[in-house]
Amino acid sequence: MGPTSRWTTAVWIAALCLCLQGQDTPSAQSQNSPGKDAPINETKGLPPRVAPTDYQTQAQAGTVTIAAEFTGHSIATMQGTFTTEDYVAVETALFGPPEARLKLAIEDFSLVVNEKKTLSSQPYGLVFHSLKDPEWEPPGSTESKSKTSIGTGGSKNDAPAAPVHMPIALQRAMEQKVQRSALPEGDRALPQAGLLFFEYRGKTERIHSLELIYSGPAGKATLTLQP
Repeated sequence: MGPTSRWTTAVWIAALCLCLQGQDTPSAQSQNSPGKDAPINETKGLPPRVAPTDYQTQAQAGTVTIAAEFTGHSIATMQGTFTTEDYVAVETALFGPPEARLKLAIEDFSLVVNEKKTLSSQPYGLVFHSLKDPEWEPPGSTESKSKTSIGTGGSKNDAPAAPVHMPIALQRAMEQKVQRSALPEGDRALPQAGLLFFEYRGKTERIHSLELIYSGPAGKATLTLQP
């Protein structure tokens, strides 16, 4: 075999080795990063408080103690508090005996307002369209407020400024925080806690009585909440 043939053969062998290494790389990465394919945006709920008595109210459903606290139009997550004008939230927790498990579903909960209006628990995704972050201010809003307070002598016919929307990345991050704080569903080990959402556009000052109703695998319970 001549020098040229030996050189060509060496090149082909090197190329074959590189291809094999490239095929092995994803497998090695998946072994080193077992959580890579795990869902990033999952519903985890909120950390349960130490005891049911740490919530506004409690009630018994069989061997399960249900505790809850009404938060109104505020949505308190572990990473910030947000608001919504179209929904109200109830932080709910379920406690049981040691090693207890329970199948959780938001359909097991309803909210009775002023003894006559019954609201069904809604999926967290419906809250997103009205979700707001009270701490976020549009760019230039401080400057606009300053000019308004001083007075610019502008004409009354000046066109209003175009609305400024929250950047998509910030909006998505806010939605993920709410999603992770929703009450987890499915077969779960107790205790579990999280947020329930109910469609209500009225002012909370108009609520005179409020009851959270549970009817599920554990039994039935009625919790009188503080509006």
